[in-house]
Amino acid sequence: MTNYGITPTETPRLCVVMVGLPARGKSLITQKIVRYLSWLSIKARSFNVGSYRRLQEAHPSADFFDVHNAQGERMRRQAAELAVKDMLEWFETSDGVVAILDATNSTKARRSWIKELLQGHGVEPFFVESWCNDKELIWNNIMDVKTTSPDYVGQDPEEAAKDFMARIRKYEEVYETLDETEAESSYVKIINVSSQVVINKIRSYLQSRIVYYVMNLHIKRRCIWLSRHGESEYNLTGKLGGDANLSPRGEMYARKLPELVKEAVGDRPLTVWTSTLRRTQQTARFLPYPKLAWKALDELDAGVCDGMTYEEIEQKYPEDFAARDKDKYEYRYRGGESYRDVVTRLEPIIMELERQENIMIVTHQAVLRCIYAYFMNVPQDRSPWMVVPLHTLIQLEPRPYSTNETRVPANIPAVSTYREKGTSSKHSTEVVE
Repeated sequence: MTNYGITPTETPRLCVVMVGLPARGKSLITQKIVRYLSWLSIKARSFNVGSYRRLQEAHPSADFFDVHNAQGERMRRQAAELAVKDMLEWFETSDGVVAILDATNSTKARRSWIKELLQGHGVEPFFVESWCNDKELIWNNIMDVKTTSPDYVGQDPEEAAKDFMARIRKYEEVYETLDETEAESSYVKIINVSSQVVINKIRSYLQSRIVYYVMNLHIKRRCIWLSRHGESEYNLTGKLGGDANLSPRGEMYARKLPELVKEAVGDRPLTVWTSTLRRTQQTARFLPYPKLAWKALDELDAGVCDGMTYEEIEQKYPEDFAARDKDKYEYRYRGGESYRDVVTRLEPIIMELERQENIMIVTHQAVLRCIYAYFMNVPQDRSPWMVVPLHTLIQLEPRPYSTNETRVPANIPAVSTYREKGTSSKHSTEVVE
């Protein structure tokens, strides 16, 4: 993976050290940072200390985390040491750029040890604390953890919640928040989900980029709904780009979409985002929610190939056709865009998405692939080849350890616009039921 967005003068290796009590959204923030940086072609990986601890103690009780439990303390220290060891090896052997150490790191002594160890290996530590005393938010996170955490797999949910709250109390006994006594460290402290943010000694562009990203995050439960526009007149003929109207079947999808969305969303508030092109706005026009059109959500610009079919492109620009087939993510149409260009212009969309709660996006195939790849952490070489069918509503629900996905087909036929890598350029008239 090529690493973009990093200046030659800054430290090429950075460790984001998470800080915070349990149920403060650290693992969710960790996974989001990894996805965001990977999406921007910055090589990133998370190292969860709990995963290393579970190799020795898979389902510990709250007493395991008591500071007076010498064996538990020793095993937790060993887990942290193993995680840091693997992280340092990753930096050396995989040309890693950003690692995220996902753990409570709840005392100044633990953070000092990590800082000294990292700096001794040429890795710059950057602490990110999620501090929260919002009882409702903490309780919602506890409810999430009891059903998603590997520590509680197969356990009674109510007993899991009770044990987890006892674990939190054990950590509270020794917890030390980031403050002026650690003023020489680079850190950002997020208070009650960005209600207040404290920033200290940001030393690099990459750190500032991460700060800006986490300032836009919230850890409340929400869903993102994605849909391509209904089948268009250009879809019927296999043409790229343009500003075509919906086909009759596309119009049927537009009329059925409110029913699908209502069933999925229920009474929750929702805002609908579209591109500025007619086919997305026609698709969304029956949805009874506030709407916002974004130029950044317009389809990938095919440049001189706009309005052409793949067959015509292969005949007129055979070298370009082959080059795009070889590296679809990096290939840029003459006078147009590449998938990488689309990711760049979508970054403000992603930032705004992270600030919002329930959002539905009606957009185009390439754009939807890029947004989907961000939420589902799809590698760049795979994202341009993902199957994203017409007339299908996709629901994504970010959770602490993964993103849940549900696909709801409208059962309205449409042509398939998908072309597999290395296959014929000839337009398929096959209708997918």
